[in-house]
Amino acid sequence: MQKSDNCIWKSRLFLSTKLKLYNVCILPIMLYGSECWAVSRVDARKVDALDQWCPRRIIDIRWYHRVSNCEMRRLTEQPPLTTIIQKRRLTLFGHLVRLDESADARRILTAVPQSEWRRPVGRPYTSWTATLKNDLARRNLTLQDAIELALNKPLWRLLGAGGATH
Repeated sequence: MQKSDNCIWKSRLFLSTKLKLYNVCILPIMLYGSECWAVSRVDARKVDALDQWCPRRIIDIRWYHRVSNCEMRRLTEQPPLTTIIQKRRLTLFGHLVRLDESADARRILTAVPQSEWRRPVGRPYTSWTATLKNDLARRNLTLQDAIELALNKPLWRLLGAGGATH
């Protein structure tokens, strides 16, 4: 691993070539299945920390260079991974909403738990729908409003939910 690290990231390749390699070879691995993740705040911080570490390694920015995260983002023109994950999650939500009403994946979006069901003791896990509702709240949308908007695919894409970059 160390040899390949030195061969690629510390080579004399142009920064644009290194970033293309990062976008093509590493990001798809890091983002595999990310539209289905139920991301908590702690998980989001860990993902962002990894996301900050990789481009810093590519650009060869060390801790003592005192380069801010915003400056590093400006240099690489890379969006944060949590933003990409959020866009992918909202894109999947749009697909699920446009499914046939009888599809299980569609019915589960609006499902209501049975009255005799009890939540287990302890702190509840972060669910995908809770994460989705947080994403929608950042866009000032409720779940019902988002369902109505997602039925109109061009409008849903226009709102920025579609078109995940990676």
